[in-house]
Amino acid sequence: MEFTHLDENGNVKMVDVSKKDITLRIAKAHGKIKMKKETLNAIVSGKIIKGNVLTTAKIAGIMGAKKTSELIPMCHNIFISKIDIDFKINEDNIEIFSMAKTESKTGIEMEALTAVNIAALTIYDMCKAIDRGMEITEIYLLEKSGGKSGHFKRGDNQ
Repeated sequence: MEFTHLDENGNVKMVDVSKKDITLRIAKAHGKIKMKKETLNAIVSGKIIKGNVLTTAKIAGIMGAKKTSELIPMCHNIFISKIDIDFKINEDNIEIFSMAKTESKTGIEMEALTAVNIAALTIYDMCKAIDRGMEITEIYLLEKSGGKSGHFKRGDNQ
């Protein structure tokens, strides 16, 4: 397998996508933040003094996705036509799901993954005063479609 971000001398480079076709590309990502039950209860009941945690995390995740190319050195700046973030409340954690969409010459996986990361970090930041032991885990690509490499779904190709 060839690393696309390295030239023939092993130096880093940005991939030239100018000859690629524009296709609809969709990526979905997952993350989880584990916490004390008391922390989760405070989030759900709106008792975090910094404000509505999940709404703030959603906005932060969307903003983070839009800034991905500024954070990841070789990542292309692409137009995001849709980004959404959903949360699933469990007994001692919150699962974070993102979906990003574009019509572009390059994929949108990094934007979906960045959205999940920034949402999780925002939850941590808003709740750290009562729970510094929170753990951000299980960040991964769930699915991606479009482009030359085709469709990937976690579990299908592992």
